[in-house]
Amino acid sequence: MSELSDIRREYSLGEMHSEDVPNDPMELFSSWLEIVKNSEIKDPTAMSLGTVDTSGQPFQRIVLLKRFGNDGFVFFTNLESRKAQHIAENSKVSLLFPWHTLEKQVAINGVAEPLSKTEVLKYFMSRPKGSQIATWVSKQSSPISARKALESKFAEMKAKFAKGDVPLPKFWGGYLVKPTSMEFWQGGENRLHDRFIYVKTVDDKWQRDRLAP
Repeated sequence: MSELSDIRREYSLGEMHSEDVPNDPMELFSSWLEIVKNSEIKDPTAMSLGTVDTSGQPFQRIVLLKRFGNDGFVFFTNLESRKAQHIAENSKVSLLFPWHTLEKQVAINGVAEPLSKTEVLKYFMSRPKGSQIATWVSKQSSPISARKALESKFAEMKAKFAKGDVPLPKFWGGYLVKPTSMEFWQGGENRLHDRFIYVKTVDDKWQRDRLAP
């Protein structure tokens, strides 16, 4: 078995001071995302989405954030996928932005709500045509015999839609994750990390607290 206990590094890129942390977590998230977008991190909008199946087994996968605002965080997916099946049974989800190169991460708990067909169609039509066609090809999360089967199906659908627009599949949509808590982590020297958590109160306001590392 490989020895991993000695793999470590010091965190020293930044600090979080209470007087500089805004009362609105979306304001802090927006400023951090701008820092990440202007860095050399690839896929700055990649986030881990956690769901739970009917037996209580959690699952995680990477999806891409496509929009965020005071209402929450938006991603798109196949509505017949495993994640969509989980959300249909239990709409409580988690999101994690692992910006570890910058010694930052944001962990979010919330509730996923389906997006309207209007918003889904608007985003679908903005995608490259190849991505639109791929949506028709993959029955997400289902077993397939070989990659060649996907490639053959893609070629078939590409020919089918060669001369016109690609229609929105009925099985494709998106979700708005409305956050109930947002935790911001900034690495610190000697493992004295800075952690601030925002929790939504019953009157729809945010309560902010500093957490021990």
